[in-house]
Amino acid sequence: MRVVEKFVSINGEGVKAGEPAVFIRFQGCNLACTYCDTKWANEKNCPYTDETPAEIAEYVASTGITNVTLTGGEPLLQKDIRELITVLINNGNEVEIETNGAVDIEPFTGDPRPSFTMDYKLPGSGCEKGMIFTNFSHLTSRDTVKFVAGSHEDLVRAKEVIDMYDLTHRCHVYISPIFGSIEPVEIVEFITGNRMNGVRLQLQIHKVIWDPEKRGV
Repeated sequence: MRVVEKFVSINGEGVKAGEPAVFIRFQGCNLACTYCDTKWANEKNCPYTDETPAEIAEYVASTGITNVTLTGGEPLLQKDIRELITVLINNGNEVEIETNGAVDIEPFTGDPRPSFTMDYKLPGSGCEKGMIFTNFSHLTSRDTVKFVAGSHEDLVRAKEVIDMYDLTHRCHVYISPIFGSIEPVEIVEFITGNRMNGVRLQLQIHKVIWDPEKRGV
């Protein structure tokens, strides 16, 4: 498995925001979003360490932290990701997969099952055409759909998708601003003005605590 980063920090977003977590970041992605803040990890020549699921699980165990976030890049593209999920959950870890919405999640929903934080790529990402809409049918109350918005157009599209798939009754729903492209107050006004009950504004708190470009946090 192509590991580019391993570190302990706090979850910067999602339902476990603020909680300690071990992060395992993998190399490679099948999308190229305009706002991606980990483009370096997606490059084919990005240095990585080839590690087995057992080696990754050993590192996780050594930290004493039970929350594990598998991220990237796109973690579901890793050949042994199913084995890693199984090993970690059987070891007593809470496993979250940060996935980009352009990989079928159904093969990873069997027992033991991780939780998913799944992006929906809005028009501003340049990657909306890659979204797999059938993924929504596999989400549960343990999972999250995240919309990253950079414009009013993005917000309108997010509302359309949320309503079309009744996402607030299926899973957690967050809207985040593209850092530097839209003010959070515009998202707040859109959510409240459209009475989007069950939708939450999400700010990446790790970018508040540390420099937004800092790695390993």
